[in-house]
Amino acid sequence: MATVLPQLAIEPMRAEDIPEIMRIERMCFVTPWHENAFYNELHHQPACYLVAKVNERVAGYGGMWVIMDEAHITTLAVHPDYRRHHIGERLLLALLEVAIARRARKATLEVRISNIAAQNLYTKYGFRTVAIRKGYYADTREDALIMWAGDMQMPEYQQLLRTNRWNLLRVQQEHSG
Repeated sequence: MATVLPQLAIEPMRAEDIPEIMRIERMCFVTPWHENAFYNELHHQPACYLVAKVNERVAGYGGMWVIMDEAHITTLAVHPDYRRHHIGERLLLALLEVAIARRARKATLEVRISNIAAQNLYTKYGFRTVAIRKGYYADTREDALIMWAGDMQMPEYQQLLRTNRWNLLRVQQEHSG
């Protein structure tokens, strides 16, 4: 079973984080985003980008845009050395909470059809596959699943987030003591 890193902090992305983000980006993606894309997102009104830090080092990051009542998760990545420590889950939960605070009702994302671990995480947070984008990923022409989470303003969805947050805290307590 994976452990949770007790010293993990989730905070807004800053320009100083981008060099470390780029190292992770190149490790995680065959076709990484350009560094300027991250700098541009810092000043883009609908954007929210978060970093997960362990001992002041970026261990993962995630981002989204919230436009009208929809959140579109644009990226989520964890340094390979920090995988299986619930960092991706903590980032996803934080992004969804920001989306709800910004009055988003729905959330969407694309995920590689081969990325079963990510699909399982998204399903845990109420995302369901609604369509397939054929050849979506330019590097391999791999298909993407389009996943949506339903009405995040509903009490049932917010209870799902509370339950998942509580489970994360419980796991963290079990492994930190």
